[in-house]
Amino acid sequence: MVGPWRRVFAAAAGAVAAAAVLVPMAARWLTNPADQRLVDLDVYRTAGVVLLRGEPIYGFLTEPPQLLPFTYPPFSALLAAPLAWMPWPVAQVVMILLIYAALAVAVGYGFRPLLARSGDWSPLVLGVLVALLLCPMPLRDQVRFGQVDLFLVALCVVDCATPRARWPRGLLVGLAMAIKLVPGVFLIYFLVTRRREAAVNALFTAAGATLFTFALLPHDSLKFWFGALWEGDRVGSNYVTANQAVRAFLLRMYWPDPVTTTVWLTAVALLTWVGFRYARKLSLLGASGRLSPADSWSAEQAGVAVTGLLAVIVSPVSWIHHLAWIVLVVGALAGDGRNLRRCSAAAAVWLFYVLTIPWWGTSHIQAAKPLWEQALGRIMQSSYGLGAVTLLFVLGSWLVSEMWRKAPADRRNESRTDAPMGTLAP
Repeated sequence: MVGPWRRVFAAAAGAVAAAAVLVPMAARWLTNPADQRLVDLDVYRTAGVVLLRGEPIYGFLTEPPQLLPFTYPPFSALLAAPLAWMPWPVAQVVMILLIYAALAVAVGYGFRPLLARSGDWSPLVLGVLVALLLCPMPLRDQVRFGQVDLFLVALCVVDCATPRARWPRGLLVGLAMAIKLVPGVFLIYFLVTRRREAAVNALFTAAGATLFTFALLPHDSLKFWFGALWEGDRVGSNYVTANQAVRAFLLRMYWPDPVTTTVWLTAVALLTWVGFRYARKLSLLGASGRLSPADSWSAEQAGVAVTGLLAVIVSPVSWIHHLAWIVLVVGALAGDGRNLRRCSAAAAVWLFYVLTIPWWGTSHIQAAKPLWEQALGRIMQSSYGLGAVTLLFVLGSWLVSEMWRKAPADRRNESRTDAPMGTLAP
């Protein structure tokens, strides 16, 4: 098949492959019971409606049985205003299409070495990857709830990983921070990877968006920053299985509150130190010029993934859909697809998050069960979050060793003698 026609065929086949999963997934969640349909999108759209009416955006609850409040910064309500102008059925379709677009961007960046190796067949590979990456529960839940996590992943990875950005680097991370506070971890990522200008740009962008919103919505801004932000129960029960933060795992142990708080703060401190150390090592390794172009890209992707996972792990409340960073984890592990061990690890991570293991655990935690079975059930119940903790070490240690194994001997020896601060050599 001639080159141009091969690429056309690959694009058509990729679209069919993606549609084979994307269309049934959209149809499923667009036709489920009305009171369960894209409930988080309903929150965003209602915030836009309330905003246009001039009513307080932190004073409403969505319709029963959900009764959900708006928990995001007021800048997000401004962005949600266009949804208020759309009929509800149209807003649902538009949101799902935007989620799919964000997923395609995240997959395109996360699997860039594999796509580059695929040549003319890259559109087909991209379509298959998009279909596969919609299957893990953290990604399925983006469509189920109409969530924004993939937008944040796309903004952060594009900002951090684009080799020569045409915008002030940090701008997109700053916008993500203004939408939701969690991407603020990338300020530290920029600093530890020696991109201080990007950190300043991100901080000023987020501050500018916030101050702009303060000028337009002073009362709502005051309510959020000095009230709603600090109401921990506003986001829902912290004990439910869907909360996969480390703190949730400890809460479900039902230890005395002082013990839980002490253990959690200690864990946060240790994981933060380890996580940013790994993120720095991965980013500097990717920029060192001592790996192949494919592995250099994978190293930077892994650094971004570690930072995103860290935000989920140490946050007081982290729902399953917050683990959308799994896209970048699987992509970084797969690399260009030549290393069987890395591809096997990527497949294992993908399968782990496809399976509904946390809900398997809930069947083992009844009081009538033996203590050992209840303990196992608690671990399974928090398996997604504990898996994210494990992935910090997989990316920061094992993946580095795998990439280093492929590096030419002269580059490995060079790195051992002049690696900055001893961070590059594993």
